[in-house]
Amino acid sequence: MNRITLTPGQRGGRPCIRGLRISVYDVLSMMSSGMPVAEILEDFPELEMEDIAAVLAYAADREHKVHTLAVQ
Repeated sequence: MNRITLTPGQRGGRPCIRGLRISVYDVLSMMSSGMPVAEILEDFPELEMEDIAAVLAYAADREHKVHTLAVQ
């Protein structure tokens, strides 16, 4: 999870990847629209496969926390 950074003022405070201006939302949006991971990595050469895995882990963790809070 150290690949996901939160920097005030960067991308509106959204979680980004390694301080880059590529947000977790950007990557999730591309993936949910059907864009293959290989194409994302090709279009954004500064990204690494580990970044994609970190995005998915971050999203899964947030979903788990939201769901857990709703049940309590």
